[in-house]
Amino acid sequence: MQYDNSHIRRQDRLLEEENARALLRTGEYGFLSMAGENGGGYGVPVNFAWDGDRAVYIHCAPQGRKLRCLALCPQVSFCVVGRTHVVARKFTTGYESIILSGQAHALSDPDERRHALRLILEKYAPDDLETGLKYADKSFHRTAAIRMDIDTMSGKCKRVD
Repeated sequence: MQYDNSHIRRQDRLLEEENARALLRTGEYGFLSMAGENGGGYGVPVNFAWDGDRAVYIHCAPQGRKLRCLALCPQVSFCVVGRTHVVARKFTTGYESIILSGQAHALSDPDERRHALRLILEKYAPDDLETGLKYADKSFHRTAAIRMDIDTMSGKCKRVD
């Protein structure tokens, strides 16, 4: 994965790579944006887990609009927004965010799907991991997963007192 902020217009608002990676690791949710089935775009908020390297995993149903869109065009964008802080008296907002670009694919390999579900459970339910893994096994037949292979990531922030 290449961390590239060169295209950001406001170079004074760059998010340091270390902070961008922390946001990717801990962000509560992200927005997956893709080409729509009939032209236009389609974006959806999703829970996700990063593998610590080059992939983001998302779980979903085995059928649906996300998978239909990805089958037509796997090129996607993924945005995670961290802390925000509206400062009304200054007519501005403090924020931090990252944008990833890459390709996303539905996973067909059962072992990789289990790996994806485990990463998601480790992130969102670490204290209930064993129970979550049993639940994932029980509902495995009705759960799909997507892997987004990250090509580039950029990050931006605005610090406001």
